[in-house]
Amino acid sequence: MEKSNFFPLWSDRLLSVLRIVMAGLFVQHGTAKLFHIPHLAQFDNVQLMSLAGAAGVIEVVFGLLLLIGLYTRLSAFILSGEMAFAYFIAHASRGALPILNQGELAAIYCWAFLYFAAAGGGVWSLDARREHATTFVRPVRHTFGQEPS
Repeated sequence: MEKSNFFPLWSDRLLSVLRIVMAGLFVQHGTAKLFHIPHLAQFDNVQLMSLAGAAGVIEVVFGLLLLIGLYTRLSAFILSGEMAFAYFIAHASRGALPILNQGELAAIYCWAFLYFAAAGGGVWSLDARREHATTFVRPVRHTFGQEPS
């Protein structure tokens, strides 16, 4: 394979890989809050109708949608907003720089999800499969002397 063909060929595939990895890591935050898997002591008393509980629901539902690449742009936009909200609620008051206020992960998730909202899910997503299914045109078989069906 020529070097000049490598990056164009793999850029959309690597977008999908990045989406899958980021969503897989992110869903763990929601499952830790709601189902205690993996168990983190800080989430032992999370109530479903609390801010952390609502965040857990958003993280699981939209994180799984992002993972499989279904409604990628909408899911990523919602998750980006959640992470921006989390950053300003939990981290910004502790300092101006994310490295000083422990908000780096929230900032990274926020900007990565915003990128997915703009770029989509890539070729390995259910969105791409749905788009392909709706744009596929069945070839018409022509027979001489008969109307095409």
